Amino acid sequence: MARYLLGRIGGMILVFFLVSIVAFSLMHSIPGGPFDEYQMPLPPAAKANILAKYGLDKPLYEQYLRYMGNALRGDFGISFQSPDETVIALISRTWPVSIALGGATAVLAMSAGLLLGTVAAVHQNTWVDYVVTTVATLGLTVPNFVVAIWLILIFAVKLRWLPVGGWNSDWRTWVMPIIALGLGPMGVTARYTRASLVDVLGADFIRTARAKGLSERVVLLRHAFKNALIPIITVLGPRIPDLITGTVFVETMFRVPGLGKFFVTSVTQRDYPMIMAVMLLVAAVWGLVYLLTDLLYTVIDPRIRLS
Repeated sequence: MARYLLGRIGGMILVFFLVSIVAFSLMHSIPGGPFDEYQMPLPPAAKANILAKYGLDKPLYEQYLRYMGNALRGDFGISFQSPDETVIALISRTWPVSIALGGATAVLAMSAGLLLGTVAAVHQNTWVDYVVTTVATLGLTVPNFVVAIWLILIFAVKLRWLPVGGWNSDWRTWVMPIIALGLGPMGVTARYTRASLVDVLGADFIRTARAKGLSERVVLLRHAFKNALIPIITVLGPRIPDLITGTVFVETMFRVPGLGKFFVTSVTQRDYPMIMAVMLLVAAVWGLVYLLTDLLYTVIDPRIRLS
């Protein structure tokens, strides 16, 4: 196990640096810059001073080495679009909002998806199964920004039950963003739960358990569901980083001051330090989630050994 963990951590570090090189190269390959005249008219001397202040007058390789050297010490620089704040301060202010929204969405959407998928598998080829499959398919195929528009039109404009947007302690501001963001993960969870359970429920060991006189509830929860979790976790694991690192459309449409919305403004304003920090953060979260997913396999099924 220790050898496996060291290997995976080493691989994560390598991927981390590859992502930093690719992101830095792509970021600077686009023509223009954060202090170009069409965005911020400046005298040549003033522009030269600003570029020198942020080290943008140096060769690209020197800028990269300087940035990564500082980043490894925990210094990700100062945001160009908010010079009074460091990048760490901006992420500390915006990421908790995305984590709260994404975490609540993940818990509710995946719980609902597991429940619906289980119900559909138990009532296979009945009207219940068809209804659940239809709802799950709609959740998968309809983009979240389309769902957001309909939610705003119905519940905010027509019925006036919920506020149009914003993010505060009022639970009503959470409802529409969570629904718009959660329908997709719920649909994925429901479909894969149903498919995995249907496959397991037809296995020989399930027929043996039923022949022993075990109740259907015990057969389902103790025998079938546990064996069906492996493929479900494989699918659900990669969905979590998408939720907790910010979602651009939902956060923008509902005016949620999260990391995803702020990342969009960073890209449009060519805020290099913020773009790099967010890309490295996403890479680290993805690597950690994949590692935890693999470790979770061994907890669910002791027969699996990591080597």
